[in-house]
Amino acid sequence: MVRRILVVGISGAGKTTMGRALSGRLELPFYEMDALHFIGPEWATNPDLRRQVTEIAATPGWIFDSLGYPEVRDVLWTHADTVVWLDYSKSVIMPRILRRSLRRTLRRERIFGGNVETLSDWLRKDHPARWAWTEHGARRTEIGRRVHDPRFAPLDVVRLTSPQEADDWLRAM
Repeated sequence: MVRRILVVGISGAGKTTMGRALSGRLELPFYEMDALHFIGPEWATNPDLRRQVTEIAATPGWIFDSLGYPEVRDVLWTHADTVVWLDYSKSVIMPRILRRSLRRTLRRERIFGGNVETLSDWLRKDHPARWAWTEHGARRTEIGRRVHDPRFAPLDVVRLTSPQEADDWLRAM
């Protein structure tokens, strides 16, 4: 039975949207990894992240929208029973991430720890749009390596390669 789900993919794939939709359908709690990781102004990070994620991962059911930050990645992958991999091309990802970041910047939307994306953030190497462009291949390789790693062999992997395929799969749940 599907009870502990990781929704993985590159920034802009729709992990949070899929995670929330699965949470509603399966009546499982949803955890947004970036909201747990970034807890304050100036993108302050959570010094207690590993403990919090370990506690959540030990519960009977959950959904995370993340491959996992390095310090919690193996915790999540070891406890998960299902990985939903949104494996979309750059041509799908980039318009999504650009629209999202532009909207957040122009509307000064508060995200993770009360932070906002600013125009100057767009010049940083870790800005979501830049990161999605430069890390797309590496993230795909990392997820592929993990789904084939014998340590995680018991995982049920659902690899979805287009938004239409993801919508169809979600409707069939």
